[in-house]
Formats: sequence, structure tokens, C-alpha cells
Amino acid sequence: MGTGVRRRSRLAVAGRLGAAALSATVLVVAGCSWYGYGSLTDGLRTSDALSVTGKGAPPAAGDAVNLLLIGLDSRKDQNGNDLPRRFVQTELHAGSSDIGGYNTNTLILLHIPHGGGKVQAFSVPRDDYVETYDGDGRPQGMHKIKEAYGLAKAAAVPGLRAQGLTGAALEQKSREVGREATITTVQKLLGLRVDHFAEVNLLGFYDIAQVVQPITVCLKHVTSDPAMAGQGSGADFHAGLNTLDASQALAFVRQRHNLTGGDLDRTHRQQAFLASVEYKLKQQGLFSDLGRMQSLFSVVKKDVVLDDRWNVLDFAQQAPNLTGGHIAFNTLPIQGFGTRGGESVNLVDPAQIQRIVRRVTEPAPSAAPAPSSASASTSPASVAHAVVDVYNGSGVDGGAAAEADALAAAGYTRGRVANAAPAARTLVRYGSGAAAAAGQIAGRLGGGAGATASGSVAPGHVEVVLGAGFTPPPATGGGAASSGGGSAIPFQGQAVQAGGIPCVD
Repeated sequence: MGTGVRRRSRLAVAGRLGAAALSATVLVVAGCSWYGYGSLTDGLRTSDALSVTGKGAPPAAGDAVNLLLIGLDSRKDQNGNDLPRRFVQTELHAGSSDIGGYNTNTLILLHIPHGGGKVQAFSVPRDDYVETYDGDGRPQGMHKIKEAYGLAKAAAVPGLRAQGLTGAALEQKSREVGREATITTVQKLLGLRVDHFAEVNLLGFYDIAQVVQPITVCLKHVTSDPAMAGQGSGADFHAGLNTLDASQALAFVRQRHNLTGGDLDRTHRQQAFLASVEYKLKQQGLFSDLGRMQSLFSVVKKDVVLDDRWNVLDFAQQAPNLTGGHIAFNTLPIQGFGTRGGESVNLVDPAQIQRIVRRVTEPAPSAAPAPSSASASTSPASVAHAVVDVYNGSGVDGGAAAEADALAAAGYTRGRVANAAPAARTLVRYGSGAAAAAGQIAGRLGGGAGATASGSVAPGHVEVVLGAGFTPPPATGGGAASSGGGSAIPFQGQAVQAGGIPCVD
């Protein structure tokens, strides 16, 4: 891969940081059962930014937890020292250690419902043009949301120097101001209080990818992005499953060229990579392996900053939600593209974003849905876990979306929903690890639908192709979140579902 080009190095950062942030958070939460609280937190960097951002924040969401993952674009260590130039160029492929400020190129808020249930993750595109704020709520003006951190940090430095701060102390205190600004800006944009946060720097993805490689990902199409003359990511992948080492993983999460949605498609790549990492770690039993967990914790302690209110032992009860495949990654919508101050930006409607977030995070009114083809025979407690992709070859308008809703209501994880070529009968195929769920779903659908193993279906997934004779189930109602395939919630593209190896563009 070529190095030394500013534009290219900026493109590399967002995917790395998103993967590192969630990977590190999953490791912190899942590993807490192995450690006493003192040994677990010993060596972790903590921040008291929430003491500032909690003032004037939206009200708490009951006993639910909102966790913000911050991926920081910086080629400096926690004390403000430049990372070694050779390391940045040859290992991180991020240009020069002189490049890069303090942009938050990855922002993902996870809404973890009280008592279990699906975690809804909201990715905020880094170039969204919004009102940004200092930590105390004072407006900074209209900027890309990624710039709130760096603007606040830079503005704070002269005053902190006047107080006598220099070196590492100046770096750490000014970063606190940047964190406060980022958290407050996200709270105001989404209308949600941030209860906890985790921040990871540029080293995070590299360190974690080295530990967990190889990682299997899935692509819908063959793709290539040659690294020539300082351009391109070096991506060269075939359609279907690809097994990546750490270097290839960097190319996977940073490719932007030759993707229809450009930077927005790259956001989905980040989400898919996180889902694949989580799936691999769980399938390999890492969360019950003390030795391997200890080695990964050494990475987390070096690269991650957590808020000082995060009682990890108390938070451990949420670990099954984060490590059991119960996460849907949603990309918040944009209205289009524009140019502001000579820079390309995403135009957004904050009121629309807040309506969407409220719809997804507020509990739906309880109701007893009528029995349907997907809910009549098995209770949610007894379903075998799988991500279910539903394709409509029946000719019934809206059939795939209706069946996907019913399956989700029955307890399965909603996957891709799309049209398909006409099918003579309903088919159920499954990837490795999903045989039990496929058998249940085939039994629900009836009509001769049998479950068949298929190497073309991603592990942990069940693929349903609705055929002739399919009768759509009654509407399930409620306010469950979903996207694509006829969903009324206008997220930016299809949601990426954890619990398997999701296929993306």
C-alpha cells in the first residue's frame, strides 16, 4: 500500500477506530467476570468528562444504558508524543506521523435496553454538518461533527498553558475538553443522554487486529481498489467469504473508492467488521478463556480511555447483549451532500434524527400480536438464535418485509430483506451453526419448505426465499427498529446485524 498522502491517510482512520472501539468495549465488558474490580481497572485510563456533560443533558432513559464509542484520529500517544514515523508509515499505513489532528472519525452510540433485548447501535457519519458544542453547551458554530473534539481542544490549550500546564499534562487535560465537546454535541444531535463512553486512539485497531486475526468477512460483490501512486486502499476481495489478516482488514475497513455509497458504504464495512470480530470471539470461546482474555486486556488497557463512572462489574450483566449477537448497527440518515466553507459535507435534519432515535429507543406499547406464520408455534424464549435474511420470490407485495417483521417478533435477528427472482416454492437454506433455527423456521412456514445446508449462506445465517403460495402473516405492530426492505424507519442503507458474518457491499 502507498503511504504519505494526506487524503489517503485520512480515509484509513475511521474504519480502524470504529473496529477498535467496539472490540475493546466488548472485551472490557465480557472479561469482567474473570477479574476483581480492582485488578480489572488497574492500569485503565479514565476520564471525568461526564461530570461536565451531564449538566443540561437529556433525561436518563430509565434503566437503559447509552454507550458512546469514540474513535479518535490522532497519530500521537496518550501523552502527546508523535508515534514513530516508520511505524505509522509501514505498520499503520497512515501516511506521516505529522498528519492528523483530533477528529472523531468514528462515533457509534449503543442503546442497551434494560433487562436484555437487542442493542441498537447508531453510527453518526463523520461529515454530518451540524451545530457543534463545547462540553458546557456553548455553541461552537456549524461544523462537521467530527471536528467538535479538535476545535474544543485547540481553544482550551492557551488557557491551560496560562495555568502552567505543559507536556503530557497539557495533552491529557485538553483532550478532556475535546471529549466533553464531542459527548455534548452527540447528546444534542440525538436527543439521548450519554451514560458511558469509551475512546480509542489510532493504535487501537492495529493492536486488536493483530491479536484477533484472521477475521472472516463477507462481500456481496467482487471489489478492487489498487494502491497505486498513493491512491487506493489496496483492497482486492472476491464475492462471498474472505479471510483477512490484519493488513487486509485495514484495506477492508478503509476502502472508499469503487463503492457506490463511498464513505457511507465504508461505514457499513466498519459495522460488518465489528460484527465479524464479535462472532469469531464468541465462536472460539474467548469469553470463557482466562488466558486469552488476559492477553487481550493488555491491549485494552493500553489503547482505551473509559469514563470514571463505569462500574465494570455492575455493567457485566449487559455482556450477553454485546457478545451474543444481539446488536443491530444502524447508520443515521443524511438528506444529501453539499459544500460548506469549501468542504464537502453531509446535510442532515436533526429533528428527523431525533424522531428516529426516539422511535427506536423508546419502549413500544405492549400488545399481544395475533398468531402468524412466524409466531404461532414457538415462543421467543425457545428460538434457536440466527440472523434471518428474507427474499421475496412470491410476487406478494411487501411479503419479505412482513415475514421478516414476524420472524423478528418471534425472537430471531432480522437480517437482509430484498426481492428475488420468482420461486416455485418457499425455500429455507442455512449456513454453519444455524441448522436448529432453520429447522424451526421451515416448520413455521410449512407448505413443504424444508431446511437445506448451503455453503453460500453466511455462518449463523438462515436464508428464506418466499415462493408461490406464500401467505403473508398479519402485521406484528409495535415500534421495533429495522431498516431497508420496506421498513418505515429511514436509516442510511440496510442495518448490519451481529450474530454472524453479515454480507455488505
